[in-house]
Amino acid sequence: MLLTVDNLYKRFGRPPAPPLVVLHGIDLAIDKGEFVALVGPSGAGKTTLLNIVSTLDSPSEGTVTISGVDVHRLGQRALNQFRNRHLGFIFQDDLLLPHLTALENVMLPGRIARKPDRVNRARSEELLNKVQLADRITHRPGELSGGQRQRVNLARALVNSPELLLADEPTARLDQATGQGIVELLTELNEQLGVTILMVTHEGEVAARAARTLRFLDGRIVSDVKAQSA
Repeated sequence: MLLTVDNLYKRFGRPPAPPLVVLHGIDLAIDKGEFVALVGPSGAGKTTLLNIVSTLDSPSEGTVTISGVDVHRLGQRALNQFRNRHLGFIFQDDLLLPHLTALENVMLPGRIARKPDRVNRARSEELLNKVQLADRITHRPGELSGGQRQRVNLARALVNSPELLLADEPTARLDQATGQGIVELLTELNEQLGVTILMVTHEGEVAARAARTLRFLDGRIVSDVKAQSA
């Protein structure tokens, strides 16, 4: 398994107040190459789980294992390196650096990983072409539409060839047509490149593109359904 979550709990609050339990003993396993959607009402715990899997937050109890590594037992330096080399992130906000061009934004994780500049540039240009932005590589974020910025964000998330791509409501701030284009691109990357994707969404049409859907309710997985093969 690429990702294994075992008996995961997340609690907030300090004694003597009773804790607020957001995640209740989550167990989850995702194979390499799967496209999995997390769905459920606001406050169900979807983003909390995604944040813990992505190492941006820590569990109160339980483990998260990615490619055999218990990620929350890593020291900060090792964790930063693991995150940079093994995980890709797409958020609602693209978080692009406004003073950098599209190409420079995509190259940034590769520079942090100390990839040779020629290799990093070639990979970044390849991905920008893949997301249909070959003619926008010298544009800065302020010169791009919301959908184009999210495509740059996607290319940046993939530049280090991560084992796991984590997406938190990637279409939430886009119009329907643009959002649909992002989802189609995610599906294509999953099918053609074998990118493993774990995506949080509240949109049924978006979740329907995933091969597997986990439904959350009150901090628990209440259903786990795989799409029927065509």
